[in-house]
Amino acid sequence: MDSKLDMFEDVNTSPSLEGDMSIPGKRTTTATSASGVPDYNTLDEPISETVLRDIRAVGIKFYHVLYPKEKSSLLRDWDLWGPLVLCTFMATILQGSSSADSMADNGPEFAQVFVIVWIGAAVVTLNSKLLGGNISFFQSVCVLGYCLTPVAISLIVCRVILLATQTRLLFFLRFVTTTMGFAWATYASFVFLGQSQPPHRKPLAVYPIFLFFFIISWLVLSHN
Repeated sequence: MDSKLDMFEDVNTSPSLEGDMSIPGKRTTTATSASGVPDYNTLDEPISETVLRDIRAVGIKFYHVLYPKEKSSLLRDWDLWGPLVLCTFMATILQGSSSADSMADNGPEFAQVFVIVWIGAAVVTLNSKLLGGNISFFQSVCVLGYCLTPVAISLIVCRVILLATQTRLLFFLRFVTTTMGFAWATYASFVFLGQSQPPHRKPLAVYPIFLFFFIISWLVLSHN
């Protein structure tokens, strides 16, 4: 009888309450990634803080494209906000006028620029995957979209130059500016995407990237 009582006493013993408890709304970690973005759950944080953090993350990616030294940030923390903003901005600036009085302004339509950018990025990404690249589809599209930053800057400079009376010198300045943007965009994309390709197939992966940025740069130079 005593053994039975001892057995019930062991069963009814209160369980231990030791351990870690997660409190809703409280950040349990403050670790930050290499790109400066905190690694924690964002479901309970204020919307304004989420928006500001995402804007800072996009700005950091723009910086990495202009100064392509750190190679893993665009691939690890990819997003499509920056490419969407750049594509929308360039399509808005490059689109031609639809009025009958401006026949000389025969620039591409908004949708045409949009399709060229996104379909072109998709084709380059597909080529990279077929060559054996170890990178996901959206990572590649993210890198190609963010690497449009130098081309977008050259577009802004060309628009400013067009405010003056055009001469051969000013056209030469536009040409040099567009060429620099094209070269920097191609170089930055190769820095980020080159390591994902097999060594003996890198030239086959670089050529579509070169062609992609060349077409967009040609639109910047010819329709300004």
